[in-house]
This record gives sequence, C-alpha cells and structure tokens, in this order.
Amino acid sequence: MSIEIKVPTVGESISEVTLVKWHKKDGEWANRDEVIAELESEKATFELNAEQAGTIKTIAKEGDTLNIGDIVCSIDTEAAPPPKGELAAASTETEAQQQAAGPSAESAAKENPKVPADVKATPVAAAIIADKKVDVKGVTPSGSNGKIVKQDVMDALNSPGRKPGTVLFERNDRAQKMSNLRKTISRRLVEAKNTTAMLTTFNEVDMSAIMEIRKKYKDTFKETHGVNLGFMSFFTKACTYALMEWPSVNAYIDGENILYHDYCDISIAVSAPKGLVVPVIRNAESLSMAGIEAKVVELAVKAKENKLTIEEMTGGTFTITNGGIFGSMMSTPIINIPQSAILGMHNILERPMAVNGQVVIKPMMYLALSYDHRIIDGRESVGFLVRVKELLENPGLLLFGKDPVKSLLEL
Repeated sequence: MSIEIKVPTVGESISEVTLVKWHKKDGEWANRDEVIAELESEKATFELNAEQAGTIKTIAKEGDTLNIGDIVCSIDTEAAPPPKGELAAASTETEAQQQAAGPSAESAAKENPKVPADVKATPVAAAIIADKKVDVKGVTPSGSNGKIVKQDVMDALNSPGRKPGTVLFERNDRAQKMSNLRKTISRRLVEAKNTTAMLTTFNEVDMSAIMEIRKKYKDTFKETHGVNLGFMSFFTKACTYALMEWPSVNAYIDGENILYHDYCDISIAVSAPKGLVVPVIRNAESLSMAGIEAKVVELAVKAKENKLTIEEMTGGTFTITNGGIFGSMMSTPIINIPQSAILGMHNILERPMAVNGQVVIKPMMYLALSYDHRIIDGRESVGFLVRVKELLENPGLLLFGKDPVKSLLEL
C-alpha cells in the first residue's frame, strides 16, 4: 500500500510553500513521524514528517514551489524495512575507517612537506614550500611548462584564502532566487513605508545604573534562574510600563477602528540565517525579568535553528529591535505592521556628558522610536520615549512602575 504525503495547511493566508531540503533520499527508509523534508512558507520554516513507516518515493524536487495540498512524496508502507543494525553497522564502519585513515593521512601530509613528484618547482620554490609547509594545491604555477617559481609560492603565502587560478578583486555577478521569507520581508517593509505616516523621534539614555546592576548581580542571577541577565529584560519591562501609560503606542488601526490592547505582546527582532524574523513574547507585562530572559533565549535559539512556528511570530502589539549588537549607533527602524510603533536600541558608547556643571564620562545609548503618526501624536510618542528613558535610568521604578516613595505616599 502506498500513501501520499501532501503539503499541510500551515496558516490561513498561506497558499504556497517551497521545498527547501530533502532529509530522506528517494528509495530510503523512513520511520513513522521521522522528518523527511523541510518546507518554507512566507513566514516560517517547518518540517514534514512521515505519516507511516516505509520507503520514500520523492515526487517534488528541492527548490520547487508547491501549493497547499500538493503531493510532496509517497510512502510504500508494504516495503520491507532494512535489517536491524545494518545502517548503524555501516555508519560505524565508515566512521572507524575515517578515524583510522584520517589522522595518519593528515599527519603524513604535515610530516612530509616536500613537493610531490608530479609537481614541478624551481629549487628555490621547492625550498620555501618545504620550509613553510605550503600546500602546493594552493599555489598557481606561472613558470614555463607549468613550473612553480618563487613568486608563485610567495603569492600563495600572502593570499592564503584565494583559490588557485582566480584573480583578486574579480568582477563576478551571480543570481540567487529569493526565498519566500525574504519576499515576505521585502513586501512588508515596502508596505510599511507606503501605508503608514511613519516618523521617528530620538532620545538618549544613561546606562550606568543598569550596567551596575548587571555587574553586581549577573552571577547570582545566572545561578538562581539559569539564564543570563541581559539588557533586553530591562527594556522589555520598561516598555510594558510605558505602553500601559500611553495605550495608543500599543494600538493599531483595524479598518476604521483603532484597536487598543490591555496586554503587551512584545515582538523581538531576531536576525536568523534566512532573514529577519520577529517572534513574540506573550503577556510580557506579567513576566518576571528571568521569565523575559528565558523567553528571549528560547525564541532566539528557535530562530537560529529555523524552528519558529507561525503562532510564535504573529500577534505582537509592539516591537523592540537591537541594532546595537551589530555596532549600530543610530537608526530609524521601520514599523512592523500592523503595529504602530517600534523601539530601536543601539550601541552603548562612553561619551562626555554635562552633569551638574561637570563633564562626566557616561555609557550612553541612543533610542529611536518610529511610530505611525495616523494614531500616535507627538505628545504620545515623545512622552512614551521619555518614560522609557526614565525607567531605564532609574531601574528601581521598574518594581512598581513609579517612585516607591510616591507610591507609599500615594502621590
């Protein structure tokens, strides 16, 4: 009996996917629920599993664009499974052979740096090759009759990363098909620029207090909670308080209505191997600092391994992006539609600041808030960013959202 494996439904708005990679070859055995292929939609990469054990008969090819419901492959469930231990034994034998032959071959090459008999070289070139242990495969001969001369060896030593026979600074062009994810990123960024009245307001924050807390408690925090105490938890916590005070920044336009949210689902921009993804931390306002850090790590690992689900990347109400990890000092981030605002973090640099008439060196970070001016006015945008700055420069406020003394006095 043969069963058909079809492209599953992966989201309401997704009509096609791309077959990125086969994990099982044609005619290869697959166990039930074993991953047989990797598919990519416009929002995420996901795995295709075998519904039954059997022999794979591939139908689609890597790189093919498939519609939802298209047949990817078939599985012959009546095929005889391979003898137990056969594949394991073959793998073990191959590995043992590689381990036995690999080191000896490698050591022989290192211990015998002489020019092979079939390679022609001048005496001087041969001496340099032997002395510097140059791999002759990386040397391009320019002498008569394919002979290696001294200059050839010196060029190879000066440009060890250049392939033999290639010209430095070549002017080559190559075309590469855009992935579904990259197409989606491109379309959404252009849509955000064309459909919103986007502006950006800036401020700067003194990171001294946060850096002192991290320095003092990072080891204890790691031992207690099992995660590092990073900057993202401070910024996320500060944003949740500020979003509750400035609800329009946490809202977005829905047709002719403005949809306000009484919760904070914070989207975190992550650079993944296949492009920018924005997974969501649900109800960030109710999470502890350790809870936020744990969620950030979880989502970042999934992003790097291309294992984020559609549900984990949809439904955010506000986005935080950190260009500082790449060294960015200032930027104007683009809104993650349909959201109405995005906060950009940047690099922390020590700069001279005027404090009480004195010049003091402070670790400073520029903050950028891009917002949709259709529903967020200047008062709301600037007020929100100033509030975030205040909370970050006075981390004690993050406990109550306001000054503990004022809270005690009910001021």
